[in-house]
Amino acid sequence: MASIKKRGNYWQARVDYYDHNHKRHFKNKSGFATKREAQIWATEKENELNVGNSITNSDTPFDEYFWHWFEQFKEMNVSERTKLTYKQAYNALHNYLQDPIGNITRKRYREFLNIYGRQHAKSTVSKYNSLYHACVKEAIYDGDIHKDFIANVDLVFDKKKTRQVEYLNVEETKRLCQYIMETKNRHFTSKYMILLAIYTGARLGEIQALTWKDINFSFKTIEINKAWYETTKKFKDTKNESSKRFIRVNDEILDVLKDLKENQKEMIFENQYGTIPSSAAVNKTLRESLSEIEINKRGFHFHSLRHTHVAYLLSEGIDIYAIAKRLGHSDITTTTRIYSYLIDEFKTRTDDLIASSLNKLNENNCAHYVHKTL
Repeated sequence: MASIKKRGNYWQARVDYYDHNHKRHFKNKSGFATKREAQIWATEKENELNVGNSITNSDTPFDEYFWHWFEQFKEMNVSERTKLTYKQAYNALHNYLQDPIGNITRKRYREFLNIYGRQHAKSTVSKYNSLYHACVKEAIYDGDIHKDFIANVDLVFDKKKTRQVEYLNVEETKRLCQYIMETKNRHFTSKYMILLAIYTGARLGEIQALTWKDINFSFKTIEINKAWYETTKKFKDTKNESSKRFIRVNDEILDVLKDLKENQKEMIFENQYGTIPSSAAVNKTLRESLSEIEINKRGFHFHSLRHTHVAYLLSEGIDIYAIAKRLGHSDITTTTRIYSYLIDEFKTRTDDLIASSLNKLNENNCAHYVHKTL
């Protein structure tokens, strides 16, 4: 398989192949002006190396195939944090499932899940499974394998290690909002970021990257079109294409953000030191704020505010499809997978609402019947 990467201003191609002793080798070339040139060289080199070589992509161990797929199609478009997730998923395969991808059956994959899943939380197993499945579906599309051995396989996980989504209830959320409103200072922007996360459910990187051009005060919307990379202190692309979205907000949060216009900065959350608060900084402020209002939440961090936003919307009866779009999920499958616990928690309230609605329907029918009889 070929791997194409951009190094500085130029493109690099790498082709791996196996000799007749099944030993792996690499051919590299860099300095291509365009990605297309690198791809052409890689294709020619693959054709050259495959002459008389009986080893095919279906013979590649699944862990290696998965990592090659990541390098070729995913690496250039993901954050360092996401890359680490792919690396950890690769390590799981490397430790437990090195079978050639073309030989793996549903039974064999389930055996892998039984071994790995019993030692890990549901969120970990579910995430890795989705990454593996994406790889397998593209392997089928490329003709390297012919069967989807992951589709409809039940997940196995350790329930004791499966933590519920951490969030604030409605009363706690109101207390935190009130505290921030009373103590915020436009020179220190972390509290403003916390408040915006509660009101929008946006990710930290998306909030860090906001500029005034992204806010439409007339239409009351915030456009998410980029993210912030703390390491380089530069803009980067959003997590995925579906993350690019418009979030409708209310007048209250817009009025709060207007305070920061007095700082006369292009980036909304640039503080008096000319920097954007880091993850460590906003989490420190969040922990201190929760402590001040006597809320003790073990493991609560900035991303938990996204969960809090979802919990509040569910408590208000907002449709899960609308929530998915607001969060930047491509479909409700991701939303229901992550927030299944919350959805179940609010299910009783929804059931009561359904029952109440059906009662109204019955009352109308009865009233109509009585009137017609009279």
